[in-house]
Amino acid sequence: MARHYLDHASTSPLRPEARDAMVAWLTEQPAADPGRIHTEGMAARAAVERARAAVARLLGARSREVVFTSGATEAIVTAVWGAVERGRHVVVPAVEHSAVRRASGDHGEVTLVGCDRTGRVDPDDVMRAIRPGTALVHVQWGNHEVGTLQPVQEIVTACRERGVLVHVDVAQAAGRVPLDLVALGADLVSVSAHKMGGPPGLGALVVRRGLRLRPLLVGGDQERARRAGLENVPAIVAWGAACDAISETSVGAREGALLDRLLAGTSTIDGLERFGHPTEHLPHIACFGVEGVEPQAVLLGLDQAGIACHSGSACASEDLLPSPVLEAMGVDAHRSLRLSVGWSSTDADVDAVLERLPAVLARLRALGS
Repeated sequence: MARHYLDHASTSPLRPEARDAMVAWLTEQPAADPGRIHTEGMAARAAVERARAAVARLLGARSREVVFTSGATEAIVTAVWGAVERGRHVVVPAVEHSAVRRASGDHGEVTLVGCDRTGRVDPDDVMRAIRPGTALVHVQWGNHEVGTLQPVQEIVTACRERGVLVHVDVAQAAGRVPLDLVALGADLVSVSAHKMGGPPGLGALVVRRGLRLRPLLVGGDQERARRAGLENVPAIVAWGAACDAISETSVGAREGALLDRLLAGTSTIDGLERFGHPTEHLPHIACFGVEGVEPQAVLLGLDQAGIACHSGSACASEDLLPSPVLEAMGVDAHRSLRLSVGWSSTDADVDAVLERLPAVLARLRALGS
């Protein structure tokens, strides 16, 4: 049975351009430290900087603002770690990723901000949560479970007017919606390589020009003394190639067309309720409430039918609690199904879901009756 992968919001397969660039570097270039001034080291430095420029182009950032990390999680923790030196209080929308919530709670004093039933945060609520001593405000570009886009520009502008640092998580948005981080003006932005078809174990923290932030990892002066440790040159080269490949396309258009087909087809399936904003959403994520069936059974049934997907609900994830995102939205946090497309998705993947999901649900409901 052919497999159909619809879990790109978790991770995307490595793009062929990234794979080829990584293999070429590993097989054709000698290992070298980019911090050395011999010929091999300078070649490695040039490769890192070319890739940094490619990442910056995709994000609409300045190349020197991009600090390579081991992933978006490290970037988020670094942002919080550096910001709380200025004050302990952190404002966290309740729909933020667990990495944001946990890093903020571990290092600061958190005020949670709620959202509406679509998962959208009100900028006025965020601003009311700011107080003297607020060190950092978080806002994600688009939600990782339901895909809802946030009023990022309004929140960033208001925070800058108040002199409060703001961090934007673009892990789901990068490579899927056009970004212009220079125009946005956020102080800190976290991004992941593997979400867009780059290699796992790599990400970046974009630090606004002129902002000085204490490093989380210390030791050497790599990344202009902003993150110690030898750069992962093969992975960085691969990510740069992935970003170049994305930049040559109409960003997010292909995923958006597939998602539209998926949403149109699932709208006729009984017992499914779409979660998230109906129009202001990322082009690759669809989340549904599933009436009367436990999420683990749905995921296992779909897996047996050749479809890989995910749920934000408790028994289907690493956590033992219901989805805090769905709880904050006031919808059923125990029974959800997330389908997400990506660069390698095809019409056949969507067709498989539309054909097999109704049968899986019908069988499970029959067993429970």
